[in-house]
Amino acid sequence: MGNTDKFEMIANIYDTPERIQIAKVSSDAIGEYVVDAKSKSAIDFGCGTGLVGMNLLNEFNSMLFLDSSPNMINQIKQKISDFNIRHADTLCFDFEMEGLEDLRADYIIMAQVLLHIQDYEFVLSRLFDVLNEGGHLLIVDFDKNEKVVSDFVHNGFHQYELSDSVAKIGYKNIQSKTFYTGSKIFMGQDASMFILNAQK
Repeated sequence: MGNTDKFEMIANIYDTPERIQIAKVSSDAIGEYVVDAKSKSAIDFGCGTGLVGMNLLNEFNSMLFLDSSPNMINQIKQKISDFNIRHADTLCFDFEMEGLEDLRADYIIMAQVLLHIQDYEFVLSRLFDVLNEGGHLLIVDFDKNEKVVSDFVHNGFHQYELSDSVAKIGYKNIQSKTFYTGSKIFMGQDASMFILNAQK
């Protein structure tokens, strides 16, 4: 997946206080859209070290932490082992390169992942196939930010454009809102974050 090599290098120092705090506000925002999911399965897609998914473990029957970086997956494996978590699993896999036929989930969470994916519409359409009927895609990412200039990531997203993209794929009941604004949280720039909820 996008920028895997960079994440490989920072996996063991990834959990900074700033990232932990952003993960907390992100998982709180996601939690608002997770209702009666104790019997449901979830995928933390592009999970990194699992900061967001770990906060949401108790909401679901099972959680699969999926990332394309082996070092990131090793970090989350260690957490699952340390905390003796029974209903979580890991998968190292790159959705940009290949499809996974038998993977299914009721919820797919993508927290600050989309900005790293070059052809994100392609990946979102693959995730549509993974979702069970009635399942939810929950995207947390940065609002479009012209001050961010990078060759490696998108500089955020316009919510209406992203809503149009997921609608074209077939998602419905699409809602989005800005839920957080922070200082220097996006490539050293002040930025706001949104959540988008879409259903299959």
